[in-house]
Amino acid sequence: MLMLRATDEAGNVLPEFEKVLDIDIKAAAETALGKELTQNLLSVVFDYDGNLWFATGGFRIYPEREQQGVLGYIERSAIDAILNGEQADLSDAVFVYELTPGEGAANGIAASKDGAVILTNQNCYLLRANNGVEAVWCTPYESVGAKVSGENDKTTGGGLTWGGGCSPSLTPDLVMFTDNADPVKLLALDMKTGEIVASMPVLDDLPEGYQVAVDNSAIVYDDSEGTVSTIVCNWFGAGSAGLADPTSDSSIQSYANIYDTNWLTKGNCMIAPGVERVDTIKTDSGYEMKSIWCRNDLSDTSIMKLSTATGYIYGYVQDLESGMWQYIILDFATGETVLTMDVSNKYGYNNMAIGMYAGNSGNALYCPTGYLELLCLQDRFVYLPEMPYRKVDLDKSARNVLTQEQFEQAGGEGTVASWRNTVTVENVHPNTTVSFRMNNLSGSAADLKLYAYGADGKLAEVSKELWTITDESGTGVDTLTDGTLYELRVSVADDGALDLSEAEKEIIISVVLSK
Repeated sequence: MLMLRATDEAGNVLPEFEKVLDIDIKAAAETALGKELTQNLLSVVFDYDGNLWFATGGFRIYPEREQQGVLGYIERSAIDAILNGEQADLSDAVFVYELTPGEGAANGIAASKDGAVILTNQNCYLLRANNGVEAVWCTPYESVGAKVSGENDKTTGGGLTWGGGCSPSLTPDLVMFTDNADPVKLLALDMKTGEIVASMPVLDDLPEGYQVAVDNSAIVYDDSEGTVSTIVCNWFGAGSAGLADPTSDSSIQSYANIYDTNWLTKGNCMIAPGVERVDTIKTDSGYEMKSIWCRNDLSDTSIMKLSTATGYIYGYVQDLESGMWQYIILDFATGETVLTMDVSNKYGYNNMAIGMYAGNSGNALYCPTGYLELLCLQDRFVYLPEMPYRKVDLDKSARNVLTQEQFEQAGGEGTVASWRNTVTVENVHPNTTVSFRMNNLSGSAADLKLYAYGADGKLAEVSKELWTITDESGTGVDTLTDGTLYELRVSVADDGALDLSEAEKEIIISVVLSK
């Protein structure tokens, strides 16, 4: 495992990253165990105390082949010593939990305040660092074993894992993942005890000729009011049929080794469809699950992302009629398609199971492709209505959720009614109107106040003379209807009261509406 320093102390990106840590975890684990491991390192994660947990395994760990593997951690004190340039004796800092031959991890590790949750091909564990590995609980689950395409299937590949392929996702109270039974079930385990408190079959109504294998983390959203929503996505067909060979080493994660060739070249027609939302609801008598919606027409391999600020699920799919790869936006509540954005119909734009990533600006979604291109989807939510030909740099714009507590601490009054909208406008005239598009406003426009951040990080109310709420044509609006697109138009002056930039001909403003 390597740890690289990517920035200097001032936060500037280094032109060449600096290696600060280099640990052969497998060798350290073999020394601690006193025997050779026949499984390679698969996953690492830091826990809440800074200990580095690791698991050996692969996508296909067959119990009958009796490969030897472990779970374990490296103590934080040893890592800190190495980072400080000191010599650390790993023999006193590496702790392992020996698995039975044939058991190994097939997924990522999830860290919580309770410990590290690891899913092997046979069991789910909660492990805790306690001067050694403490197994708080171990819960077995069902699997019918590695799944491969049959003679009449519409796919040629299979599932990636022998057991459950869904890395565990956590809430404060629950551990969520899918098993690999037939049909596949979504499981909810009690975080404290490991007890299975709820389960139900998922993706069990697909068109004929398709199987189910969930080989990615599910999206899990806890609304803090007793409902946990889980988005489960089918992945059957992505795995290479060759993974079933006795000589196959699924821990070698090259595309040629683990993925189906027909999927890489022909696209998502070679992947089984199925995206389903299931809610786990806490009741007086325990937990119950129910399906909210299911889409059997979508094959998504991008590891979908949920934005709780917008209520949208973002994915990357292929239109099977046109062959067009495209971003897709689904309504979280209904599963219906809200928007698609075409990218290309060339087969290389298959994102090949590399997850999408959301930027911290609140307005960027990145998706890598097989053409070694990184795609970026952004919403042009801000523009200059007096100069529409001049495009605002979206990489210097952001819209972030502002909590009521943050708003009040900064000096705001009332209830937060919008995102915090921030924009940089370059080469501006002395006075410029900036327009922010937004669609989450309702009630009377007269009840709204606009606050702007100052250089001291404090909010100050903006005079009504400097801003207005309009429709898309620029006409002022008195009554606002939720779901309608409006514009917040703000008049700003270079080096004026709202300008956070000291540079000439550059304006930076950061504003939020309250009610």
